[in-house]
Amino acid sequence: MNFRPLHDRVVVERLESEEKTAGGIIIPDTAKEKPMQGKIISVGAGARDDQGKVHPLDVKAGDTVLFGKWSGTEVKIDGTDYLIMKESDIMGILN
Repeated sequence: MNFRPLHDRVVVERLESEEKTAGGIIIPDTAKEKPMQGKIISVGAGARDDQGKVHPLDVKAGDTVLFGKWSGTEVKIDGTDYLIMKESDIMGILN
């Protein structure tokens, strides 16, 4: 991917949700909720404070994160769907 986000933004690829319920019922694509977990693909250099100093981000490429349902902006880069969001939209890192 030839894209690097600026400042405190990150590029996230959504992780696919389960296609079956615990009881074995298959969920059609139209009824699925968008997953709120994703993998960080790329991160910006960091946020600048009032004095112009850059503060690095807490997340890094490869982290699996949890974010809000309506977070980010959906974009298509090289035929793949990604989300671009600010680091503050990320709720936490999954271990």
